[in-house]
Amino acid sequence: MNIENIKIEDIKPYVKNAKKHDERQIKNVMESIKQFGFAQPLVIDKDNVLIIGHCRLIAAKRLKHTTVPVLRMDELSQDQVDKLRLLDNKLNESEWDMDLLAEEIPDLDWDGFDIDWFLDDWFNREKEGEQRQEGNDEYNEFLDKFENKKTTDDCYTPDNIYNAVAEWVAKEFDLNKASFIRPFYPGGNYQEEKYTEKSVVVDNPPFSILAEILRWYTDHKIKFFLFAPSLTIMSATKCDLTYITCGAKITYENGANVSTGFITNLDEVNRLRTAPDLWKAIKVQNDINLREKTQELPNYIYPDNVICPAQIMKIAHYEQDLRIKKSECIIISELDEQKAEGKAIFGKGLLLAEKAAAEKAAAEKAAAEKAAAEKAAAEKAAAEKAAARKWNLSAREEEIVRKLGENQ
Repeated sequence: MNIENIKIEDIKPYVKNAKKHDERQIKNVMESIKQFGFAQPLVIDKDNVLIIGHCRLIAAKRLKHTTVPVLRMDELSQDQVDKLRLLDNKLNESEWDMDLLAEEIPDLDWDGFDIDWFLDDWFNREKEGEQRQEGNDEYNEFLDKFENKKTTDDCYTPDNIYNAVAEWVAKEFDLNKASFIRPFYPGGNYQEEKYTEKSVVVDNPPFSILAEILRWYTDHKIKFFLFAPSLTIMSATKCDLTYITCGAKITYENGANVSTGFITNLDEVNRLRTAPDLWKAIKVQNDINLREKTQELPNYIYPDNVICPAQIMKIAHYEQDLRIKKSECIIISELDEQKAEGKAIFGKGLLLAEKAAAEKAAAEKAAAEKAAAEKAAAEKAAAEKAAARKWNLSAREEEIVRKLGENQ
């Protein structure tokens, strides 16, 4: 195959392309190109019309690539081109070996990719029996292995929390919420946003480039009130700004739980504030979100004569030797009561004879006692380690403090 690089503007998308590409897919393809480059060239016909690779072309344009690798299929007739375009999309679809897939996915680093939609399709996790279970830490930890890693750049703010912050900003600084703008949306470019003299940016920016954003807004004299990570809030910039560290814990839409503060140039007097009323407003809304999420979690308690994988994992984790004979159990997918409601045992389970059920109960009791002992030991060790190192001011620093007081 003769692969060549050509200018991206020379490629003509096929106007009747039947395959639709949503925003999430485009972002994942962009991330793939950033991490791996073009693993597959685009395929074009003799007139530079795209045959295969429409999503990759969109992603390359957004990444501001000037050239892309292409495979030119000059020898194909128009009929062949049209058939290839359709067949390429359809023939890529096939069944998956779910057992092999489940083994491979958790071992890979998915940082930067949104793979939840793949997992929902692969594992059909829309079934209630396969969702998280309240109070079942081992089971939930197993599901966590299939979650893509969360970064602070993906911390999209729940609407009710953003509204609480915006209301506080408007009231505190006597501003009209109609002047607030949010340039940090997927695919957005804050430097190309249309700002006016009345614009106030109240938004949650990517934390990885926060210092760059603060410098740009300061240089361009744009007013802002930005979300920022609490622990490193003072490291973000050397600009003359105000730090608001209110101790707010926010659970963002991607599930990341981040201690969040704010940086602003709206306050001309204070360098540091705690803003307890802002903390309270955020906490009220965050608690609402957490309650709604918790209510969705199924909490299953099985009879003593049933054992499921999550229970087995817990017993094994706490070093209990449980053995159930083949003659004392059968594999089941669900209980009759569950089946009537369309529920199931995640990963299937075993229906146990009375003797096996008693052995399981004894192992669970021993595991619980060991867990309690480990927790107590960990708490004791943490308490012993908590003795704080006290630091003192030097003579130079004490002199600075004295002069600060005089300046005041």
